[in-house]
Amino acid sequence: MFGQLGQLASILKNSGKIEAGMKEAQQRLAAARFVGEAGGGQVRATVDGKGEMVGIKIEPALAQSNDIEMLEDLITAAVRDAVARSRVGMQHEMSALGNSLGISGLDQMIEKFK
Repeated sequence: MFGQLGQLASILKNSGKIEAGMKEAQQRLAAARFVGEAGGGQVRATVDGKGEMVGIKIEPALAQSNDIEMLEDLITAAVRDAVARSRVGMQHEMSALGNSLGISGLDQMIEKFK
């Protein structure tokens, strides 16, 4: 319990640095690209660091297969993979920010408030 109070005091003390660090992290995440794949790379989805989709690539041979159900499943899987990768990227950014400010677990604290 007292450890959490110490972290809270540290957060309050460093609120300006945290805000500046968050803005920088958000800019890096907006520019970051995470690629998810499915079907052995036949479908590739790209999302930014916020998890917003920015592109999709489908191998032409797969698109010509006329197996719409399989194609839908592969697209869904590729997007999920890309979003999961972006979440990991966001956690790394928040963890790095917390570590730079001496606040361990900042990424976990932020995750609770989403």
